[in-house]
Amino acid sequence: MTLEQRLLRLEAIVAELEGQHLDLETALARFEEGVACLREAAVALAAAELHVTKLSEAADGTFVLEDFDADDA
Repeated sequence: MTLEQRLLRLEAIVAELEGQHLDLETALARFEEGVACLREAAVALAAAELHVTKLSEAADGTFVLEDFDADDA
């Protein structure tokens, strides 16, 4: 499941929990699924942070990929 799919599923779970009168067992199952989606999304975002690069233009007009340093932003 992609990050976007996890976030969409999480939104659907929240809407379901807010909008429907679910029995306790179903509500707990949806809540647990939502927590799992949130954890998986956090892991995916952390992994993405490790791979983020920035594109910089050199003086000669060429472009160079560099590791992104949040301190440079």
